[in-house]
Amino acid sequence: MNSYMARSVIRKALLNGQISGNRYICSSATVIRSSSSSSESIFRERNPTYMFFSISRSWSSSSAASAASVETALAEKAKKEKSDSDGVVVSSYWGVSRPKVTREDGTVWPWNCFMPWETYRADLSIDLSKHHVPKTFLDKVAYRTVKLLRIPTDMFFGRRYGCHAMMLETVAAVPGMVGGMLLHLRSLRKFQNSGGWIKALLEEAENERMHLMTMVELVKPKWYERLLVLTVQGVFFNAFFVLYLLSPKLAHRIVGYLEEEAVHSYTEFLTEIESGRIENVPAPAIAIDYWRLPKDATLKDVVTVIRADEAHHRDVNHFASDIHFQGKELRDAAAPIGYH
Repeated sequence: MNSYMARSVIRKALLNGQISGNRYICSSATVIRSSSSSSESIFRERNPTYMFFSISRSWSSSSAASAASVETALAEKAKKEKSDSDGVVVSSYWGVSRPKVTREDGTVWPWNCFMPWETYRADLSIDLSKHHVPKTFLDKVAYRTVKLLRIPTDMFFGRRYGCHAMMLETVAAVPGMVGGMLLHLRSLRKFQNSGGWIKALLEEAENERMHLMTMVELVKPKWYERLLVLTVQGVFFNAFFVLYLLSPKLAHRIVGYLEEEAVHSYTEFLTEIESGRIENVPAPAIAIDYWRLPKDATLKDVVTVIRADEAHHRDVNHFASDIHFQGKELRDAAAPIGYH
């Protein structure tokens, strides 16, 4: 009731022009300073307008304090999120932020491009001499095509095996993605399972991409090498896409021979390292985590596991081509999922 009367008195005074807000506040302050504690309490009780301004000031101060406390809490939360997410704070209404991932020893997992359950220990029990002897006309076309493609790369890179491997991986990661994508679309169109081959081919593409990420850490590509990668990838992707539509058995046979050449190239790379002509530098951290290598692993260890992966891709693609040559579809034979 007193607050209502105070507001009515002030509104009436301002409308009539008898007093101004500043004048009234100043006079009130003068009265308060000149009064004793007892007279001040009497003034408060008898003057409702004074109580109105006091309540208003207390509300303003409490609101400001509340806003400040909220801002402080939000700032502390943002700071904590920033430290937990390695310097990147992304607020998501959808709640899709990644949970905290750690290694087996409890340390924070530093990679976003792959998770601990996607890592593995390479199977080094491979046959380096294994080779598919071309017999049919398509086999010979595939073999000659790969040998022809190797000529310009050898001329361009020479004995720079690191750069050569980097270029090789940008090409080797394309077929698995193209094949997996086309099999995926076919599975949707025909309402049939793929026998696991979609996953196997996409797994191959991802493995080849990790080879590239490792090589980029070891070899810093120059601007013209990056330009060459863009050109080669643009041409190869479209050419392989059309080829896979026309003849999957020829496409897989070409990839099989490409992987044979990759095994040969990495063997030469290892020979250069063992002879001392290429420094056996420490392995990149990304390679140590991806292949579960020991902490003191070196470049030789990295090249060895990559060569083993390429040998496995060689076997898988020749196997896929053999399935087609026998007049069957890939889904008729179970895919070797996890066979890196």
